[in-house]
Amino acid sequence: MKEMIRTVSLFQNLNDEQLDKVWAICKKVKYGPNTVLFREKEAGGAFYIVVSGSVKIYTSHGGSQKILATFQPGDSFGEMSLIDGKPRSATAETLEESTLLSIEARDFLHLLQEQFDITLEIMRDLVQRLRDTNEHVQDLTFLDARTRVVKRLLMLANRNGRREGSVIHVRNALNYDELSRLAGVQHQVLIETVRDLETKGLLRFVPDGYRIDLTKLKR
Repeated sequence: MKEMIRTVSLFQNLNDEQLDKVWAICKKVKYGPNTVLFREKEAGGAFYIVVSGSVKIYTSHGGSQKILATFQPGDSFGEMSLIDGKPRSATAETLEESTLLSIEARDFLHLLQEQFDITLEIMRDLVQRLRDTNEHVQDLTFLDARTRVVKRLLMLANRNGRREGSVIHVRNALNYDELSRLAGVQHQVLIETVRDLETKGLLRFVPDGYRIDLTKLKR
């Protein structure tokens, strides 16, 4: 279970000794279905890694919900609150019985004070995120909608998929909301692009997710 920490972007460059220190401040907690972990606009104070089960992130307006993302085992969320403690931008709720690892902000900040080597690695990760954001802004400015969708689709596949030769297999349903937000395109444009990718054989849906054929992309 400790190795799940390495899947978190903030911690992926830490060595085994550093990971042990992070693991020491983790708490494993089991939650029943439909348990609210935190609510929109509440002050942030903890970060979570999904061990089992699933969690949805959503916003509420006028009595209706808009699901922004769902998280499965190995996914993590809420890490920014470890550093800035600002209000949550959405609500997190378990979809089923779930086990999560959590890190409290006070424990995390104490660790950063005591371990500069860990602090430096996390700073490097945050800088990379800023570079990625700058690249995304350039994409929105200079790339057409189809190219943006393909690029973000590959990014999600590289993050969540398994490479099998020239094919990336993603064992999750394609998250249209997340992809449309990342690519900066309207939902209808996204659907039309996905259908086009299917027709050309670049994207293929399978029972447990979808597959991307990189050889078709090169063509």
